Amino acid sequence: MNDCLFCKIIAGDIPSGRVYEDERIYAFKDINPQAPVHVLIVPKTHLSGLDGLEEAEDRLLASLLRAAHTIAAREGVETSGYRLISNCGPDACQSVKHLHFHLLGGKQLSEEMD
Repeated sequence: MNDCLFCKIIAGDIPSGRVYEDERIYAFKDINPQAPVHVLIVPKTHLSGLDGLEEAEDRLLASLLRAAHTIAAREGVETSGYRLISNCGPDACQSVKHLHFHLLGGKQLSEEMD
C-alpha cells in the first residue's frame, strides 16, 4: 500500500531500528516507547488490522505470535514478562491502519488499561 507508514518502513523507504526480520514479519523499535522495551511487530503483507483477518493466512498469524516470543527472548523480557497489544479501530487509538502488535516489557507494567 503506497501511503502506509509501516509498508514504507518494511520497504526501507523510512529508516527504523530493526530488531527482527524473516520472510513474513518485520519488527522494529517504537519511536515513542512506552516501556524500556517497546517493539512493533508487523506482517510484511499489508492487512488493515485485527478486523481484516479474513484476508490473512493462518500461517502468517501464527508467525506473528512466534516472532513475538522470539523477540521477547532477544530483548531479555521472556522470563520477567511482557505485554502484547494490538489496537483495533479509532476507539482503541489505532494510529496506523496496518496490523501490528506492540511488545512491551522491561519494567513492571501498570494493571490499568487507559
